[in-house]
Amino acid sequence: MTLIKSINPYTGELLAEFNPLTEKEIEEKLSAGSVAFSTWKNTDFTHKADLMNKAAQVLKDRREKYATIISQEMGKVFKESLSEVDKCALVCEYYAENAAEFLKAEKIDLPDGAKAKVIHQPLGIVLAVMPWNFPFWQVFRFAAPTLMAGNVGVLKHASNVPQCSLAIEEVFTEAEFPPGTFQSLLIDSEATNKLIEDERIKAVTLTGSEKAGAAVASTAGKYIKKSLLELGGSDPFIVLKDANIKSAAETAVKARMINFGQSCIAAKRFIVEEDIYEDFMTLFVEHFRKLKQGDPMGENSDFACMARPDLAKELYTQINESVKAGATLLLGGEEPDEDSAIFQPTILTDIPTNAPAYYEELFGPVATIFKVKNEDDAIALANDSEFGLGGSIWSENKERAEELASKIETGAVFINAMVASNPHLPFGGVKKSGYGRELSRFGILEFVNSKTVYLG
Repeated sequence: MTLIKSINPYTGELLAEFNPLTEKEIEEKLSAGSVAFSTWKNTDFTHKADLMNKAAQVLKDRREKYATIISQEMGKVFKESLSEVDKCALVCEYYAENAAEFLKAEKIDLPDGAKAKVIHQPLGIVLAVMPWNFPFWQVFRFAAPTLMAGNVGVLKHASNVPQCSLAIEEVFTEAEFPPGTFQSLLIDSEATNKLIEDERIKAVTLTGSEKAGAAVASTAGKYIKKSLLELGGSDPFIVLKDANIKSAAETAVKARMINFGQSCIAAKRFIVEEDIYEDFMTLFVEHFRKLKQGDPMGENSDFACMARPDLAKELYTQINESVKAGATLLLGGEEPDEDSAIFQPTILTDIPTNAPAYYEELFGPVATIFKVKNEDDAIALANDSEFGLGGSIWSENKERAEELASKIETGAVFINAMVASNPHLPFGGVKKSGYGRELSRFGILEFVNSKTVYLG
């Protein structure tokens, strides 16, 4: 039996290790979930909201404890981990306040005078397969709407964040949710596939890689189960010649470096009109160089390390192959030490179409810069990607920016702002960035049966 290990990526220290659940233990978890659903689905919104607000309070009361677990387990700087915990509390409060309104029956008046309504009912046990990069937020943006809809949840978290997984279950336990309403399962990918096959699992949501998404969706499809996928992104950050260059450059660095670049919605491709290219690059590089590396728990650290040594090695390979293909290495790009997750921020320019940096997602602190002649070329380049998660446009002509936003093939476009998830806004992508929507009213409707009731 292979142990599940929690390792500090900054120091390489083994923090903890766990035995994966046995088949018997998994069965017990599923049985507990089924029992919980039988009563939770009928629990009134007022009581569910009370418990969800309690979960928010637990997160607030223990924010430093949970932020420490996040930073030590996946390398995020502590100030970002604190913000992540705060955001989880926010999404709990958001659905506690709005779920009843989102799910109220919708009346329909038919042309012949007849009436009908649509009611929204929970499905059962929903499996969440979640990633390591935002180990609390990714889970809570699933859990808050899913539980408020009357479903129960089981979590298969990324193998390198087992302490985060257990801590999340602790939040719901401490908030006095009924036993079995939310459970963390420390299991491997083989056991995960068997879970999807189990008739008690009614739907599955995955945030992760394209490969993982294809595997989960394939199994879910085989067994005719609803799935939601939030996969990779290669978000364009378009800077037009009439943009506020100072603001755009400063935000561009933040948009690329948040979570040390390990974010699906991080800006990855910076597409700049040639008239302002040099001015933008001067500011962009200047801000990039000011960033300070240090211990993730350090107060002055802007970044620490990647989440695992193998991820750092993979990113370096993409950079190296891109340079061999003709890309220019403007900053950084050093090979990481063996078995080290330490990585240096990198900037690539003059990237040919056959370079990995052009057509692959770079999941780490690497900025790719493209110079274009005009806005038409900018849009064409933005859309020349297999991904379609988010994007941003920078221009002082907001009316024109809105028009261009409609032409970008993504699930979201932010004008004069970096892409960010927000409980009030639907979140998801198109193309190989996945399908379905999380957050807002759209998110809570993903895992319900929207049932038509004809009133004869």
